[in-house]
Amino acid sequence: MTDLSALEIPPAGTEEFFGAAYPAAQRYAQHLATTGIEWGLIGPREIDRLWTRHILNCGVVAEFIDDSDVVGDVGSGAGLPGIPIALLRPEAQVVLIEPMERRVEWLKMVVDDLALDNVRIVRARVEELVDEEMFTVVTSRAVKAMTTLIEWTHEVMVPEGRILALKGASVEAELAKTKKLLKRYRLSQPEIHIVDGGILDVPSRVVEIVKK
Repeated sequence: MTDLSALEIPPAGTEEFFGAAYPAAQRYAQHLATTGIEWGLIGPREIDRLWTRHILNCGVVAEFIDDSDVVGDVGSGAGLPGIPIALLRPEAQVVLIEPMERRVEWLKMVVDDLALDNVRIVRARVEELVDEEMFTVVTSRAVKAMTTLIEWTHEVMVPEGRILALKGASVEAELAKTKKLLKRYRLSQPEIHIVDGGILDVPSRVVEIVKK
């Protein structure tokens, strides 16, 4: 069993950031720190930075989500960023898209425990969902290069739909390779948002691309 005493203390302002969803966010953190590690979804070295590097790092994406959005979280894994978005935007619909059975079973367990009735889990690769699902927003976190993400998702986005991808410091090099694809699929030029939610010392980079 994982020693929860090693779990990172949420930074000041976390309770205010999550509001009414804070108890569920705490429970989610406990899942990540225990079964998430035991089932291999989170590395054991991440336990002392679960809040800042994972939950809050993903939670700041919620500021770009409207209550009417249908969000497809590609390669959801441990529910990042999908579950923090679902906690912060309970009116939005969130679909966790994950092909690996073990991860899907873990997601089902956690979503049931958190009573997230605005979340669905689909076991599939996103490119297999063409003609089955349509999203107003597609999210991802460190899943694939931007070129691959665009290829995988452009057909499951509605007109004016958006990609919101959490990326690292090397994102500019990735985006330089997307020019032909952006033109081919009638997508906007990428916009990089640097967001801290008023709570993160190290802000998140959110790449936004809009389908014309």
